[in-house]
Amino acid sequence: MAVKVAAKSFEVKTRNEGEVLDITREVREAVSSSGMSNGVATVFVVGSTAAITTIEFEPGLVHDFPEMMERVAPKSGVEYEHQRRWRDGNGHSHVKASLVGPSLSIPFSQGELVLGEWQQVVLVEFDVRPRTRRVVVQVVGEEGPRQ
Repeated sequence: MAVKVAAKSFEVKTRNEGEVLDITREVREAVSSSGMSNGVATVFVVGSTAAITTIEFEPGLVHDFPEMMERVAPKSGVEYEHQRRWRDGNGHSHVKASLVGPSLSIPFSQGELVLGEWQQVVLVEFDVRPRTRRVVVQVVGEEGPRQ
């Protein structure tokens, strides 16, 4: 079987800081359209104030996750050098995004993402204003029949 690389990107519009968006469907579509049967999909958000991770996408955790990140890197009450230099109000956003990270690798088998029953791929917006985010999914794997 030949190893193949394919990439697909899509845009996500965010509305506010702390927003958690389920992008599992778009990642599945990128893997499916690649025509590959087995491999790894890397999901990457372009930008330094958003992140990609997995979570059980349910209202409690969608609320709890940004609240937890606020405790780790609070918006106020902490001096951020980035804020002193740029005065753009998002020093905490950069710190939060770097802790979670801009990318995630997910294996896939028989053309399907290997995710737990309650596990979804999410984009987390940490910036202080609405943004249009570009997400790149790079798929590396084997071409071949899916069973």
